Amino acid sequence: MSKPQKHVFVCSQNRPANHPRGACAHKAGNDVLQEFWQQLQQRNAYDTVSVTYSGCLGPCDQGANVLVYPEGILYGKVTKDDVNEIFAKHLLGDEPVERLRVAPEAW
Repeated sequence: MSKPQKHVFVCSQNRPANHPRGACAHKAGNDVLQEFWQQLQQRNAYDTVSVTYSGCLGPCDQGANVLVYPEGILYGKVTKDDVNEIFAKHLLGDEPVERLRVAPEAW
């Protein structure tokens, strides 16, 4: 396996119900993760993109959170329906999806 050009981290943090910080797992974070893995497989992008589940990425109120490196771009309030756009535009096209970016002051 070659070194990927992009590395995607999808928050799968789980906390008890009603936790003050919330949790991406309660905001469909696992569905987002599964959709990234499905898109990776469908596009056969294993040589250019790596997808990894992670713990808390920071602004829990913005979840489900997705972090893309090497750019260090954090996306928030990501849904399963957003994954195709992130994959096509950012991961394969090098154009960040501005409407999903977390504001710099929040992260």
